[in-house]
Amino acid sequence: MSERELDAAGIRSRRLRAAYRYCRRVNETHGRTYFLATRLLPPSRRPAIHALYGLAREVDDIVDDPGDALDERDKSAGLDELAAELTRAFAGEESELAVVRAVVDTANRYGIEQHYFHSFMASMRQDLTVSAYRNRAELNDYVYGSAEVIGLQVLPVLGTRCPAEEAAPYAAALGNAFQLTNFLRDVGEDLRRGRVYLPADELAAFDVDESRLRQCLRGGLPDRRVRRALADQVARTRAVYRRAAPGIAMLDPISRPCISTAYTLYGEILDRIVESGYDVFANRVSVSRSRGLGVALSGCGAVATARLRARLPDGCEDVSSSSMLGGR
Repeated sequence: MSERELDAAGIRSRRLRAAYRYCRRVNETHGRTYFLATRLLPPSRRPAIHALYGLAREVDDIVDDPGDALDERDKSAGLDELAAELTRAFAGEESELAVVRAVVDTANRYGIEQHYFHSFMASMRQDLTVSAYRNRAELNDYVYGSAEVIGLQVLPVLGTRCPAEEAAPYAAALGNAFQLTNFLRDVGEDLRRGRVYLPADELAAFDVDESRLRQCLRGGLPDRRVRRALADQVARTRAVYRRAAPGIAMLDPISRPCISTAYTLYGEILDRIVESGYDVFANRVSVSRSRGLGVALSGCGAVATARLRARLPDGCEDVSSSSMLGGR
């Protein structure tokens, strides 16, 4: 259905269409929950979300090279090259990188502020040199660039029923909540990469440090102290979700089902972590595909209602189990 989406978005250039198709494939392959929620947006808005996801994934692949073929200098050089390519593209030079072509076009179409992209790149660069965070303030500085600005980038695409600056803090908070959820789900994976994204002082309150986390990683199960520390982190993350929740009502009604679906599915990852006994060392906790589809399909009624009220064509005709469960 990508051609219909591109047509609806008014994307005519062959090179741009190819760039957006590439970003859509990346999103479908790597961002299952994100892609699933995006299916609830009007077709015209989906390519922009795919482009923003595509850039985030491109940077992530440089920083967390899956084959470990790149050393830190190579990764730093890769980020420098991508940042320079973005700068040139924003200045009007056509990029040879598909993801850059798509994301700059998206930023220009929706008036997304360039400094959000610079903040994102700065936080991603931090991953090359910082492996732990002493306290919540340090972690929040990182999360602003790694996740909150993603919420702020997406906000103009979603649209709001109030001045955008009123909705912005809630969009940033939701990005924060999603990132904190990822940190909890990926404790084991991050440890293998030499990183801990949980504030050291908050862990220390439960007599937990990186050494104890690594001991649990080797054993494959959390001990009592670590379970208590992770329960505290889950509670703190749920509080961020509650802080973000009022922002959903500020969105364009057509966009609300998309964000409500993402809100629900990401929040349920926390539920699965708790139900697993905080087993985030041996297994990657996730929401089942059937549950994800069920939540998304329940959003279709809201999508149809919003579009009828807006006198737009219903967009749920392509929300099928095969299209919505694309990716891993």
